[in-house]
Amino acid sequence: MNLAGLRKRLRPRALYLGVALVCAALIGAAMYLQFHENLEPCPLCILQRYAYVLVGGLALVAAILPPLAGRFVASLGIVSALTGAGVGVWHVWLQLHPPAVSACGPSLEYLVGNLPLGRALPRIFQGYADCTNVDWTFLHLSIPAWSVIWLLLISAALVLAVSRR
Repeated sequence: MNLAGLRKRLRPRALYLGVALVCAALIGAAMYLQFHENLEPCPLCILQRYAYVLVGGLALVAAILPPLAGRFVASLGIVSALTGAGVGVWHVWLQLHPPAVSACGPSLEYLVGNLPLGRALPRIFQGYADCTNVDWTFLHLSIPAWSVIWLLLISAALVLAVSRR
């Protein structure tokens, strides 16, 4: 199949659905790493997860809506993906240049032991690992580095879908 044939097959709705599926798969991979490999997420990891959930949800909505409204919603997805990529870039920078004292926040043990339940409970849904630690790599890239790559690829797919008619 040549490039022109491939471009014709890449309909916006199919691209939106593909983006939603990729986002769901990446959130699933994050859950696997957290619950089966015991890799605790940090606050910046949690922000990147929110970006994937938001982008995936927006892509799904864009696939359902009429074309003009779908392009608008997908544009919001592009902004969300690029924002998540920005968080990822900051996270990678922190891993490459760790500060003397971690600024990611207190540990779960500290929160439960020192705060009233009403204040500790919302914080339990945040990440508690140190943002500067590199606990896992694949092809010499950390999880935040892979997150940046995926969010940029997702952004590119959404830009392609928005530009299609």
